Amino acid sequence: MWIDSHCHLDAPEWSDAERARLREQARAAGVSLCVLPAVERANWDAVRDWAHRTGDAYALGIHPLYVPQADEADLAALDGRLGQAQADERLVAVGEIGLDFFVPALCEPAMRAKQQHFYEAQLELACRHGLPVILHVRRSADALLRPLRERARRCQPLSAGIVHAFSGSRQQAEAFVALGWRLGFGGAATFETARRIRQLAAELPLSALVLETDAPDIPPQWLYVTAQARAAGQAQGVNTPGELPRIGAEVARLRGMTATALAEATARNACAALPRLQALWRPA
Repeated sequence: MWIDSHCHLDAPEWSDAERARLREQARAAGVSLCVLPAVERANWDAVRDWAHRTGDAYALGIHPLYVPQADEADLAALDGRLGQAQADERLVAVGEIGLDFFVPALCEPAMRAKQQHFYEAQLELACRHGLPVILHVRRSADALLRPLRERARRCQPLSAGIVHAFSGSRQQAEAFVALGWRLGFGGAATFETARRIRQLAAELPLSALVLETDAPDIPPQWLYVTAQARAAGQAQGVNTPGELPRIGAEVARLRGMTATALAEATARNACAALPRLQALWRPA
């Protein structure tokens, strides 16, 4: 039974009825559990409510793309909400947090500094509340690693977690793994042109991998619509949690193992990265 370690089921692309239908379709396909990460204060209630409605798990945090409109009051609110939710078994992490140096506006010096502040402040909240972290990384792996290494040197307690949609170098992958993190692979690994990602998915230790869809984003190759086709009016394919078994089958093929074995291994890895998942996971 698969675990989708990163799925934005609350995304505005879907109506409530569509969300419920897509989740049931995914369950019928073998996706026993999804982790629904938050992106901003405004959707904390939504991810919690949907996790409880669908029997899934959720994380609370402030995504780097939403840092520009966030302020210190949001960090204080996150601290309070994490404290209030300690007894909620479906809260499994602080996330999605991190750094994004792909979007040009976020690369301006002032915004880079603000992102760094929110990233490190949320790492501190994760430590305070004893929760692991779900990391967003786009062209920012080295900058994300620096505070993690510093905490390790100072022996400051931090439960690791998952590096979502990993696309960095082998050296960066090995650095995260050495610090106890698992790396998320999803739709990008299904593209034959994504050679580095596919090589990492094939060759990294099995214990380092978790699977994800990032639905409705990062569609696998069979849903992807080229820029030329989009310009001609064809809509981009929308990813869903039900695509995870097919994504997993491709990763299993790259590794030369059965999909069943990969499903079990990556689900156990997700439970190791986010320990509260263990009580929620119901393998067949």
